[in-house]
Amino acid sequence: MTDNSYARPGAQVHFGVFFHGVNHTTIWSDPTSGSQIDFETFRRVAHTAERGLFDAFFLGEGLRLREQEGKILDLDIVGRPDAITQLSALAGITRRIGLVATQNTTYNEPADLARRLSGLDLLSGGRAGWNAVTTDNAWTGENFRRGGFLDHADRYERAGQFLGVARAIWDAWADGAVATSTEAPSWATAGSVEDVSRRTSQFDVTITPTLPRSAQGHPVIFQAGDSPAGRDFAATHADVIFSRHGTHFDEALAFADDIRARLRRAGRPEDDVKILPGTQIVLAENASEVEDKVRWVREGQYTGQTALSLVGQVWGRDLSDRDPDGPLPDFDPVPAPISVTRGAARDGKDPLAIAREWRALAEAQNLSLRQVAIATTQRSGFAGTPGQVADELTRWVRSGATDGFNVSPYLVPTGLDEIVDLLVPELQERGSYRTEYEGSTLREHLGLRPPLSRRELPPRQAVG
Repeated sequence: MTDNSYARPGAQVHFGVFFHGVNHTTIWSDPTSGSQIDFETFRRVAHTAERGLFDAFFLGEGLRLREQEGKILDLDIVGRPDAITQLSALAGITRRIGLVATQNTTYNEPADLARRLSGLDLLSGGRAGWNAVTTDNAWTGENFRRGGFLDHADRYERAGQFLGVARAIWDAWADGAVATSTEAPSWATAGSVEDVSRRTSQFDVTITPTLPRSAQGHPVIFQAGDSPAGRDFAATHADVIFSRHGTHFDEALAFADDIRARLRRAGRPEDDVKILPGTQIVLAENASEVEDKVRWVREGQYTGQTALSLVGQVWGRDLSDRDPDGPLPDFDPVPAPISVTRGAARDGKDPLAIAREWRALAEAQNLSLRQVAIATTQRSGFAGTPGQVADELTRWVRSGATDGFNVSPYLVPTGLDEIVDLLVPELQERGSYRTEYEGSTLREHLGLRPPLSRRELPPRQAVG
């Protein structure tokens, strides 16, 4: 276990809601499930989150539909209208909640994206965030004229340069550039806007930015990479990390300790980046009901056809004609590589070794194919009564393992209701959750310092 020297007795839990879009983990077949592309769904989730005093409404991105065996996978819930478009619409019907758009640095250009994010930031009164992600796979690149033009090792190089150009664009307008009175001699102070010229290995940009700063200065920068390069990128550039360590405490604490060490080496305070892992929360009114509720959620997420699809990725074959409630295939997987458009079920492992492991598990516990798919998929999140979960989330935050959680509801749009109505009051009773918004910007909600480009930082430390 990691030695914890970063306890924070008075720390409070921060919440965001992560609206996936494309996924197979939302229980789309439940009668209360709604469309994932209708604006009413986005409105309902955003209003519920704001009622629950959440920091942010967080949207994923998908530049290409996922496929299997060369065909669009019809088992995914599909619906990802452009994130900035969605969030701009939500900005007009919300007042406080932050609005975070996942946008790709590999297949965008900084002058255009920086302007669109700045527009969202201004329209929302300083509530915009940008989850800056990278992509190195060629199948997504096929949508673009350059194709998969970046090697894996170069994607964070481009992302860092991208952020440098974007921040220069956001900083081009001086504070107080726009007149606040009709009696001013002009609408903007002379000389308050600077031209931006940047030439790097990835970009050659000359631009006169068109938009002033928002109330929070810059959009808040989120980052979601977990590789060593991704962690270094976050320590150098990010305000918030959207991590995958939202289930096991020791893993989360080790990740947080590693990020704090990287922040120190980058010359930043060790609390300069907030960590909000993605997680799922299952609540039941009584402790005796928790296990049944978890089982219901898992079986709704992993339908028979979904289980066949996931196991088929490991076997490298189309298994859709098999009985998901029957046994695993008695033939061996195909060892050849399979399409990466459905994720990484094999995760670089030998499919024959996975098959042996799964068959041993099935025999030992008398599990069907579907039950093996459920049992071997990494469980995410927390389950219990509202009081039990509130105690655990408080422990995580006050032990320094995380600063909060980006919650993925298993039902849309109703799945957030029980968290807001049952869990939030329990957290508030423990003094570990806000009782009102204390600021109006996303940066204020998260307790962040001013943007990196607008403050003096100590010199970077040598890596030990």
